[in-house]
Amino acid sequence: MPSSPASSDNSTDKAAALIGLRLNQALAQSGLCSRKAAARLISEQRVTVNGQQQPHHYQVKNGDMILLDGKPLPEPAPLQYWLYHKPVGIDCNLNNKKDSLKHLLDSLPLRLFPLGRLDKDSCGLLLLSNDGALTQQLMHPTFAHQKTYQVSVDKTLQDVMLQRLAQGLSYQVGPHQYQTLPCQVQRLTEHSFQITLTQGLNRQIRYMCREVGLKVQHLQRTHINQLALGDLAEGQLRQLTQAELQLLKGSLQSRTKPRAP
Repeated sequence: MPSSPASSDNSTDKAAALIGLRLNQALAQSGLCSRKAAARLISEQRVTVNGQQQPHHYQVKNGDMILLDGKPLPEPAPLQYWLYHKPVGIDCNLNNKKDSLKHLLDSLPLRLFPLGRLDKDSCGLLLLSNDGALTQQLMHPTFAHQKTYQVSVDKTLQDVMLQRLAQGLSYQVGPHQYQTLPCQVQRLTEHSFQITLTQGLNRQIRYMCREVGLKVQHLQRTHINQLALGDLAEGQLRQLTQAELQLLKGSLQSRTKPRAP
């Protein structure tokens, strides 16, 4: 789409803060939308870079002028990092259903999105932010971030069950076969254990438990890397402290190289 001369300088200045990001990440970083929504805008040919259409993986360069529907992007929003204790019953799919996390996000005075997800039947630590680069690092499976959960089950735990969970196992969901990686498992009580995963397969712990003859009764995420849920009440959220943010970013820097396939 053609750009107006009046918007040229402003949009160039704004793009300077986005240098090095992919185009869809740059749109998300500006606070305009999520990366998924940004990819959709790009596919709909509503985004131009220097007057030309570019793919979502285009890397923003110094001096690039990015326009959406012929208008410059908003100023990149200040980066925010929040910890949310997601209750059971809240769906991390951002749709208009009454149980969607979207309603909480829409009620906040700033635009945030979840860094990862927890299934509707689970509770615990969920990070909210507007940092697109951080989202990419936390969500990409090759970076092998550790996520720790406490799990209560319907039967007395046998050693062989915990061993199978720790060693890694395969399970089938519909026509698809999945293989879990070795992980850390620790018995807490006769009917509960703690598990630390570096994978993020959909409903992974529930399917793993099903495979060894257990049914999950309660599942709570307590840690992402070294960041802890602590005593934050269910349904509450708060900003990360500076110390927590440094801890989180430090754990990300230690995993800047993806694990070998």
